[in-house]
Amino acid sequence: MRIGGGPWPLGRRFPPGLGKRDGRLTRILVTGSSGLLGNKIVEQAIAKGHEVYSTYQHNPPRLGVPLVLDQTIQAEVEKVVSLASPDAIVNSAALTDVDVCEELPEMARFVNSISVSHLASSASAHKAFLVQVSTDYVFSGEKGMYSETDQPSPVNEYGRSKLEGEEMARLAGEGNWCVARASVVYGWGRPQRGNAATYVYDKLSKGEQIRMVEDQYCSPTYNDNLARMILEIVEKRVLGVIHTSGATRINRYDFAVLIAKTLGLDTSLIRPVESASIPWKAKRPRDSSLDVQRCTGLLGAKPMSAIEGAEGFRTGAKAQADQVV
Repeated sequence: MRIGGGPWPLGRRFPPGLGKRDGRLTRILVTGSSGLLGNKIVEQAIAKGHEVYSTYQHNPPRLGVPLVLDQTIQAEVEKVVSLASPDAIVNSAALTDVDVCEELPEMARFVNSISVSHLASSASAHKAFLVQVSTDYVFSGEKGMYSETDQPSPVNEYGRSKLEGEEMARLAGEGNWCVARASVVYGWGRPQRGNAATYVYDKLSKGEQIRMVEDQYCSPTYNDNLARMILEIVEKRVLGVIHTSGATRINRYDFAVLIAKTLGLDTSLIRPVESASIPWKAKRPRDSSLDVQRCTGLLGAKPMSAIEGAEGFRTGAKAQADQVV
């Protein structure tokens, strides 16, 4: 564990009055804080006045008190949690490359499962509420529109490691954990690695043709929207499993076309293909779309439709272009 350079002296509390929820200061430890989701959670948490500690391994975060952490090492996790003394821990760090997980199942297990057990144990010891970010890939994909009560049955190593991570989160103790499942998270905020929407934007902006599968369905989740839902889960201390994906069931091809149309790009460059034609190393669930009724009923931040998310992504694209100029 190593402390990175940050805007606040370590150990100093934030100014009085900031981050107060129910009359108390809220300290949040966010893992994977330089990632696609973690970056947004940190940004929004600070904007709402929370005190945030941002852990990372290779890419320093933009905001929060930065802490270098290898969370597969239990002693390091305990040191960081003891140092930050958070009210809540949000674990957005994960190995999400499905084919890499298939090739390196032990690595997937260490990052996506064993590390969660370390976080959960420390959360229990320090009475911190744990939110474990998970995935639609814990399901087989045989029926789609899965609810929180449906039985998980992953078809690849990524899904198996994430499901085991969900089980490890329960070690935080009864009434002290939440598992938030998302699906195909996309958006701006992580230049070091693309996602489903930035891939379409990058390729089509250059006039390059792409192939997208039309027989695989999901519930694409805009990272800004997901961060708002997760932050509200922290503030309200929502318990148990909750689906926090986008509100629309859509196949990968139609989603790519939607992104392209919203950005004014040439949709003829997108070619529909069957998933059997893609030489993936890992099997993908055919339809892992999620039912978000529980989330819609509990949270003020509602799951966005694919159209709403695409509009948010378009706004972000303009902001990205303005920064370059």
